[in-house]
Amino acid sequence: MSLTGPAMRLTIFIGEDDQWHHHPVYTEIVHRAHHAGLAGASVMRGIEGYGKSSRVHTTRILSLSEDLPVAIVIVDTDDKIRDFLPQLDELVSEGLVILDPVEVVRYVGRTPQEPA
Repeated sequence: MSLTGPAMRLTIFIGEDDQWHHHPVYTEIVHRAHHAGLAGASVMRGIEGYGKSSRVHTTRILSLSEDLPVAIVIVDTDDKIRDFLPQLDELVSEGLVILDPVEVVRYVGRTPQEPA
């Protein structure tokens, strides 16, 4: 797959402890994005943050917070991203979902290795 030029970035901010059928919501989102054939998805764990609840979550030792912020970032064409959005309706019960237009300058993957 080749992806260059105008594209859309989907970013989903949720809590690390958010669950979907006894496993993390971020895992379900990544698997669904993969199944949908989206170009790629990455999950990044935050070290500190707060959302609509205004409760600060942090990794600082004195706070020992659980439910740290997590961001899932997916980039693909506008059409593919918008087709994927309805899947988030059932998965993201608390959080923030945003879209940003981006320009893909380079999208290169690894070459599959031959079996030994």
